[in-house]
Amino acid sequence: MKIAIVTGASSGMGREFIMQIADRFSGIGEIWAIARRKERLEELSLLVPVKLRCFDIDLTRAEELKELEEALSEEKPDVKWLVNGAGYGKIGPVGFISVEEEGGMIDLNCRALCAVTHMVLPYMSKNSRIIQFSSSAGFLPQPQFAIYAATKAFILSYSRALNEEVKPRGIYVTAVCPGPVKTEFFDIAGTTGEIPLYKKLVMADPRKVVSLALRDSMMGRSVSVYGLTMKSFRMLCKLFPHGMILSLIRKSMKAE
Repeated sequence: MKIAIVTGASSGMGREFIMQIADRFSGIGEIWAIARRKERLEELSLLVPVKLRCFDIDLTRAEELKELEEALSEEKPDVKWLVNGAGYGKIGPVGFISVEEEGGMIDLNCRALCAVTHMVLPYMSKNSRIIQFSSSAGFLPQPQFAIYAATKAFILSYSRALNEEVKPRGIYVTAVCPGPVKTEFFDIAGTTGEIPLYKKLVMADPRKVVSLALRDSMMGRSVSVYGLTMKSFRMLCKLFPHGMILSLIRKSMKAE
């Protein structure tokens, strides 16, 4: 059976990926939706035309991750889509956020993503796709968002390398690098600090970000960046020294 696996499925772009994969790819017989909030997954199962198999597990806990590993081993599905959407960020300077939260970002954004990818890869066949949630934050170090941005830089580098490794198998990896998106992400991020004004001004629609990501993935692109603003930002980060850009951002934040 051909399936899709989506982590971070209970809200935001993970939820949107499930909606659009179910709507656009008729060959998918089942979607495995992974998130901690069981009630959200059950609500989502009523909204899609494809059977949803719900895994209400915490991906940072090895004993719970075993549930996914055992399901894969037992079912041996043909995984056509893997969307690693689980992740979170906290705003604030290093040392202000608790060490548990700092480590939690690394555990979920990086370690869990790598663990799920490792588990699922043996079950992926030719013309399968992997979508990894990076961010435009991965293009440039970000004071007040240092650990989150560093995790996204890790994902971007990891995804591009992985893409080269699995190309001979006909599998394609796309790192999705949007700017700020109108989801619950910033409800969590904003609990420890204030969202900068410039981020509020460029919030993107998650439906459009996901639609482009799926299109870019089908075209075999290794990176998907939504919107002229973020594409310009990516180019800026390539052309100019990061120290210069960080200085300009610091000055703009002081001027608010």
